[in-house]
Amino acid sequence: MSFELPILTYSYDALEPNIDARTMEIHHSKHHQAYTTNLNNAIAGTELEGKSIEEILKVCKDKPAVRNNGGGFWNHRLFWEIMAPNGSSHPSGDLAAAIDVAFGSFDGFKDEFAKAATTRFGSGWAWLCVSDGKLEICSTANQDNPLMGEGCSGAPILALDVWEHAYYLNYQNRRPDYISAFYNVINWDVVAEKYKAAK
Repeated sequence: MSFELPILTYSYDALEPNIDARTMEIHHSKHHQAYTTNLNNAIAGTELEGKSIEEILKVCKDKPAVRNNGGGFWNHRLFWEIMAPNGSSHPSGDLAAAIDVAFGSFDGFKDEFAKAATTRFGSGWAWLCVSDGKLEICSTANQDNPLMGEGCSGAPILALDVWEHAYYLNYQNRRPDYISAFYNVINWDVVAEKYKAAK
């Protein structure tokens, strides 16, 4: 069984003005498709063929092609899933309470998450993870993620892509503006479901 490019549940222009349609189209149909194709090629005929992407990511550290493309496949799949055209402005319920405990307030979370995303040198990702029932924030380089044992030690429930291809057409070198806009498209209901499952 080979991996397939996930179908988005919204159109490429649905996240405007926060994320523009052209960026979404290139990011999904070109970048994510390339990671998907290259992952399938990298595992074809190996002991990893037929395994879940999560199983693959746990053992791919010494396999650069699998690590880079497997991470790119999984990271982007989560990224598309936790966004929505009319993202809620903030979380509620158990997730909101956990954010208050971990970061003092929702604004405290936003500040810490933005710092992780802004200070990631070069290309990479910012993450909100659940580790031993508690929330933590980290960042990883390139297409690495916490499932590989990189950055946070827990289960990722929120991801922000800070590779330039994710924002450069609209924001150029203004990564902080892109990060601020990202908060407008987060689907906190989906993040809350992932939090509940990961606790």
